[in-house]
Amino acid sequence: MAQIKPQRHLLSVFSTFAVGGQQTRFVSLANALSDKYRHTVLAMDGNHEAASGLDARVDCAFENMSVVKSGGLSLANLRTARALLNRLRPGLLCTYNWGSIEWAVANWFSPVCPQIHIEDGFGPDESPDHQHWRRATMRRLCLSRCAHVIVPSRVLYNIAVENWGLPSRRVLYMPNGIDCERFARAAEAELLASLGITDEHLVVGTVAALRREKNLDRLLRVFAALPSNLPTRLVIVGDGPERGALAQTAEQLGIAGRVIFTGALAAPERILGRFDVFALSSDTEQMPNSVLEAMAAGLPVLATDVGDVKQMVVAENAPFVIAREDTGALSEGLAALLQDRAMRTGIGNRNRSRVRAEYSLARMVLHYDGLFEAAGKFRAD
Repeated sequence: MAQIKPQRHLLSVFSTFAVGGQQTRFVSLANALSDKYRHTVLAMDGNHEAASGLDARVDCAFENMSVVKSGGLSLANLRTARALLNRLRPGLLCTYNWGSIEWAVANWFSPVCPQIHIEDGFGPDESPDHQHWRRATMRRLCLSRCAHVIVPSRVLYNIAVENWGLPSRRVLYMPNGIDCERFARAAEAELLASLGITDEHLVVGTVAALRREKNLDRLLRVFAALPSNLPTRLVIVGDGPERGALAQTAEQLGIAGRVIFTGALAAPERILGRFDVFALSSDTEQMPNSVLEAMAAGLPVLATDVGDVKQMVVAENAPFVIAREDTGALSEGLAALLQDRAMRTGIGNRNRSRVRAEYSLARMVLHYDGLFEAAGKFRAD
């Protein structure tokens, strides 16, 4: 029997569909709601790597169109966007981050369908403390007709309302959620052995795209300042354009033999359970999924004080969320965690309880499903 396609059609526009936080959230939602929505995804750079996480039962088509990111408004891009909207006539347009702003413009005059915009954060050229006035103005104008602008952090909520001037009634704070059970598992012994990690090692780990704004150079320097008598290893899970430079920095700091680059892992839970401390060294984040995953794995978190990280972790973990400029305090905090197993275990257990109670996948799915249903213009099933 042929499968009946869901009638509720969502068109989602991303700058890229490479593996990342917003793409992972989309995949989780699409998998959980596969019987209710069908999807068309446009990745402006043509990268569809995150599609590997979609279940076979998800009805998802990918548009292969030539769209050059303009950094502003391009007449050619506006024509392309309008043509696709007119051809597909989706029930709801979902745009993601600054890179998709032209699609909001294309749907602004005589809207083809309702729109929601989901803003997850900034690249290396923006931050909460450094907002381009031109972009703020364009966001205020171009997102004014969206049914809602969704943000996963309180920091972003304040920016959207105060800096961009969006009406507070249109801006919704909707925290991310994860499949907690997926990360509550032991690491794979075979993988650990292949990386040379033994029982005697204290493992500091991170999961991140190796991009400039993740500032893993900072993490290398924090790690290098640890007491020399600690049997430590630093595990960096992920890949990206900064990998060569990071490997060179590890050599210069004299720690190359204790730093392990795993490359990209589609399933970071294969190793996450072996970390003793999860570390985040970013210059900018909002509500990083990697921190939620670490909490679900029962880990304490050492992090730069970015986005909502300090509010995400439990109160006992908050002192280890430290100003990003203070590498000395970050290193001292990391050393304190590594030298006190009971403290690590206690904080990790409480982090696990918190993420299960407040940041579950089921809770996020319920919220987004209600949003899609209320905002969309869908045909009756």
